[in-house]
Amino acid sequence: MSILEHNGAAIIAMAGKDCVAIAADTRMGLRQQTVATDFEKVFKMTDSVFVGLAGLATDVQTLRNTLKFRLALYALREEREIKPDAFAALVSHMLYEKRFGPYFVEPIVAGLKPDGPFLCGMDLLGAPVFTEDFVVAGTCTENLHGMAESMWRPDMSPDELFETVSQCLLSSVDRDAMSGWGAVVHILTPTGVTSKKLKGRMD
Repeated sequence: MSILEHNGAAIIAMAGKDCVAIAADTRMGLRQQTVATDFEKVFKMTDSVFVGLAGLATDVQTLRNTLKFRLALYALREEREIKPDAFAALVSHMLYEKRFGPYFVEPIVAGLKPDGPFLCGMDLLGAPVFTEDFVVAGTCTENLHGMAESMWRPDMSPDELFETVSQCLLSSVDRDAMSGWGAVVHILTPTGVTSKKLKGRMD
């Protein structure tokens, strides 16, 4: 088993019409043993940028704290909030500079730019992939890909996007023993962020 699968995770980000959603499960385990059911994997970086970190729980927390620190330095130096594409480049560079002893995380960056949604996924070395529909990470990526490919459609409203991303995530984690136990969904719109908690199967 890969070290990336040690704690389990399921994260999906999806684009709609002038809105973007990012959702993750809340389980943290040691392989098949569940340790916590309220583990945070998606973090708010700015009002328009969220990052989801799937992988080793210790590295998730370390990278989250390091990103917060680097963003504070960016805000001091530039006197403005970081844009989603610049944030994705920052994460990519941070991962690549640690390539000989990497953080065992696979980040997903979801953001909202003036011209629409921004989605980016990476591997643990920081190699990015940019998409216009959805991006997934974690231990049940095959399930998430299948669900998202069948349910995603262009130009969804925030409410439609919430329903779609929630169904994709809950249906996928039901078929993966390493993730689940509830979920958190964040919807980014030009007017603000809406966060909702979902109940999942507890077995």
